Amino acid sequence: MTFRYKTLITSFVLVTMSGCALVPGSHFEGIESGEQTQNLEKDLDKVNIQIIDASLISQQNQLRKTPKPMSSNAGIDTSHYQYRLGVGDVLTIGVWDHPELTIPAAVQRTAEFDGFRVQEDGTITYAYAPNIPAVGKTVRELHKELVKRLSKVIEDPQVDIKVVGFRSQKTYITGEVTKPGVYPVTEIPLTLIDALNQAGGLSEFADWRTVTFTRGDTTETIQLDKFYAQGDISQNRLLQHGDIVHVNRNDTQKVFVLGDVKKAGTVSLNRYGLNLAEALSDSGGLNENTANANGIFVLRKRDYEQSGILADVYQLHARNIASMVLAEQFELQPHDIVYVTSAPLARWNRVISLLLPSVTSIERVNSIGN
Repeated sequence: MTFRYKTLITSFVLVTMSGCALVPGSHFEGIESGEQTQNLEKDLDKVNIQIIDASLISQQNQLRKTPKPMSSNAGIDTSHYQYRLGVGDVLTIGVWDHPELTIPAAVQRTAEFDGFRVQEDGTITYAYAPNIPAVGKTVRELHKELVKRLSKVIEDPQVDIKVVGFRSQKTYITGEVTKPGVYPVTEIPLTLIDALNQAGGLSEFADWRTVTFTRGDTTETIQLDKFYAQGDISQNRLLQHGDIVHVNRNDTQKVFVLGDVKKAGTVSLNRYGLNLAEALSDSGGLNENTANANGIFVLRKRDYEQSGILADVYQLHARNIASMVLAEQFELQPHDIVYVTSAPLARWNRVISLLLPSVTSIERVNSIGN
């Protein structure tokens, strides 16, 4: 079966090459047609050909539904998360029963304005407790140190510390989100998904499949669609200071529809995906008089170095209504090429149409000569 379809594709390409050879200047310079044929047949051995049928659709649906195995540390454990202070953070500090140690709140000022800022040298200064190291400490650790120092002048001090200004640590959400910008890291754990939500979610032109995540010198691709569609929590990240989350545009999320259709060109994928029937419909459908309903192919590039396969080729037999149901269930991927071949008679008519002008010219020359 596979050999037959490879032969079919080989024959089709050879007919196409033969037709092209009739057009002056359409051959490859320095390459003989026999060499082209040998190279073509050699490449076809590296192509995986499959028929689009119920079995293939079921197999692809199963792959999409089956959760991918996750590592033991795939989930984000925030139970032990603690915010660590940095330069620029602002604190409010109060001591119970000692109002003289608490700055009274003013009507025109905020708690952040009146608070204690972590200085450039990494310390804060409070009454009876100057130059307390604060950078890198948690609020609990700072509380312990402040109580220790105040105990020298106050019996059993009851101290309350809160961070009212998170200024030292930031993450950056860029690209196609509703509100791109700088978002602070706070005492509440901030994950990549949380950050996207805080940024208003992805915009209309966003690539809903992947986002790029950069930490230091390392950039990785996060499979966002796997998180939402399959619940793959390994795609989430706990953000840290300096992390960058970038949402790309969906300009590259396209498939190419070529061949014997009414409107060849590109069709964009949206957040809900794109199936073969939709791609053909968006291209105006097949040319009823010339297209080969059995010659609808989907070419999908593979990583040759890893798989030894150049491409997967899927063929749809679309001569009956049932086949269009299969086309509606066959999901396309970005950069797929949908190609509709012409019927054999239509291809023959095109070849003849290329020959007729030459034949007519020869007859006219002969008639003049006689």
